Amino acid sequence: MDLKSKDINKILVRSTNWVGDALLTTPALASLKDNFPQAQITVLASKWVAPVFAEHPAADEVLIFDRDGRHQGLWGLGRLARKLRRRRFDLAVLFQNAIQAALIARLAGIPLRLGYNTDGRGFLLNLPIRLRPEDKQVHETEYYLRLLTRAGLKTAKTRPVFHLSPAVQAQAAARLAAQGLHETFLLGLAPGAAYGPAKQWPARRFAAAADLILAGQNGAALLFGSPKEAPVTAEVGRNLEVRFLDLAGRTNLAEAAALIKRCGLFLTNDSGLMHVAAAVGVPLVAVFGSTNPKTTAPAAERFRLIRHPPPCAPCLRPTCNQDSHLCMDAVSPEEVAEAALDLLREAAGHA
Repeated sequence: MDLKSKDINKILVRSTNWVGDALLTTPALASLKDNFPQAQITVLASKWVAPVFAEHPAADEVLIFDRDGRHQGLWGLGRLARKLRRRRFDLAVLFQNAIQAALIARLAGIPLRLGYNTDGRGFLLNLPIRLRPEDKQVHETEYYLRLLTRAGLKTAKTRPVFHLSPAVQAQAAARLAAQGLHETFLLGLAPGAAYGPAKQWPARRFAAAADLILAGQNGAALLFGSPKEAPVTAEVGRNLEVRFLDLAGRTNLAEAAALIKRCGLFLTNDSGLMHVAAAVGVPLVAVFGSTNPKTTAPAAERFRLIRHPPPCAPCLRPTCNQDSHLCMDAVSPEEVAEAALDLLREAAGHA
């Protein structure tokens, strides 16, 4: 089917549910807008990833999918579908692979429903795209772009961008000024990972690397994470010798992104915040263990990726099933600090 020949004025995009994945869909979202500049694009997103799209120029509107509240269960899905049906969308683009996304689009009466033919949902799609084995081996930005190219649309390979409002950026500046950090070199640290502990470099090593990076300079560390990751950031803080501010659980996603943007360097696991740092243009060092950098490496201009994969990597497990966490144990604070300092020297050379 030639989508460009259709009269498409209203498009519903179902976002993915993880922050990193949502950011990696933004190049495809921008390409979708390029193909249909006249169309109003509405993004249906969970509340924790909605800030990714709130200021994005390709998203005209963001609707919250409240799966734990008013959209919970079959009655909740029906309520959401009725709301969407009244909007009279012409096309649904499903970046989320779940059958639920296709069911919502079908119940909402959206005539054109585009998505990968996964999760047994092919019968709910009239524009199903077959998922090939090689599609799972490309970077996730390319994975989402391929959904559009296979549907006959033109795409552009661009980096993910987290657009921030002037107001939230001013709020971040004021928050740092209140802490006396507005003229300080800031090292961002993201020692958690929502997917599971197999992706987490040990907290003590995060602290040791941060101390090495900040040694001899007027600097401070900003610790980022969700409320569930607060115990990890607290452990990092207990082991830091340098000044730090623990922000875990004390910001929303947009506030965290604005604060990360003010960092001179970001040290992170493979996590959603890694992709946030890349999307706001901060140089970063990422420690990889159980995951595959071929598919989820930061889409950043300046970064260093530290990885010493054992034979079992990438296992893609949320928790390690080995007696020793081999992939993470092989990474030393000294190696990470040297990579970070080298990246800073390179960034200074391009300034």
